[in-house]
Amino acid sequence: MHLQASLGVSSMQMHGESDPARAALSRSLVIAETRCDVLSQVGLLGMLSMFEVRAGSFRTSLDYARLSRAVDGIVEDSAAMALANSILGRALQFVGEHCESRRKLEASFRYWSRSPRTNEVYLGFDHHILVGIGLARNLWLQGHPAQARQYVRQTIKDAERKNHPTSLGLALSWAPGIFLWVGDLASAEEHADWLIAHAESHSFKPYLAVALGYKGMLAIARSEARIGVDSLRRCLEQLHAMRYEMLNTDFKISLVQGLVAIGEYGEGLALVDETIGRVQANGDLVHMPEVLRVKGNVLLSLPRRRPHDAETCFVQALDWSRRQGARSWELRTAVDLAALWADQGQRDRVQGLLQPILEQFAEGPDMVDLKAARHLLTSLR
Repeated sequence: MHLQASLGVSSMQMHGESDPARAALSRSLVIAETRCDVLSQVGLLGMLSMFEVRAGSFRTSLDYARLSRAVDGIVEDSAAMALANSILGRALQFVGEHCESRRKLEASFRYWSRSPRTNEVYLGFDHHILVGIGLARNLWLQGHPAQARQYVRQTIKDAERKNHPTSLGLALSWAPGIFLWVGDLASAEEHADWLIAHAESHSFKPYLAVALGYKGMLAIARSEARIGVDSLRRCLEQLHAMRYEMLNTDFKISLVQGLVAIGEYGEGLALVDETIGRVQANGDLVHMPEVLRVKGNVLLSLPRRRPHDAETCFVQALDWSRRQGARSWELRTAVDLAALWADQGQRDRVQGLLQPILEQFAEGPDMVDLKAARHLLTSLR
């Protein structure tokens, strides 16, 4: 059981999501079920959930996560309950259920505090680190940027202190994206470089491609669009070859912005439409508000601007963000919609849209989106 599980996990880390890796994990799960080993069953369902999310199958990942909460005997085992809540909380985040995701992740920590077993490393991953990264992402999405930045830094310190290369690699593979959300480009670059060094020293091939993608996103954020577009194209090609599709939406959204910046409007519009279709098909709904917002901006960037269609995209993005409780996506979209209305002379609507959203943010005054919102309101006075 343990040999098959280790084979599957190691293969995922070094080569990506292959059929032999899935087969090894599935074989290990069968043995765990035969032995009525509750903790191993939960852990293996979690690894299969991670396999599917890394492969870009977010709804299938959630199915495995829900199965982990239904294993016979789980409620009598605090460690198994902690593990199952960790798995389910992370899977729920990808499909945009942020409130329930955060509840499950916080419950995971509570169950561990009750468990007599102090080692949280299961099948090669320290789930305290996984939960920490998940909570950092939730905090940003729900409108707590300062807490998110603090949480991701603390989680990486914890992973480094525990000297657990796999969990540190996983934490580093998410950290640049969180810092990019916040608008902290210097920290994003620092952690992308750290990810490259760590991945090279431990043969984590998928993470090298991920780091290349973050470098591309950073280049586009710094108005070096051609460099960024080239990096992102190479990143996506490498990730596709390894069937590692988990971060594709992040990278494609940035690639769309880079394409528009270099005047490739048709390709940018085609890619954003394709990305929306994939988000809907695969269940990567956490990104739906942002990809709709980006499409709105593409439509405003065309040689023949389409403001009416852009407004429709912004309104749809607001609706998605509000249903998900994703306040940071809501703010970002509101700024773009308000700017469009301001250009059209609809100043009253700008105030009515932005002010209530700004009042929901009690932290992160240096956050890029908050600065943009305040600047827009000030410019109308």
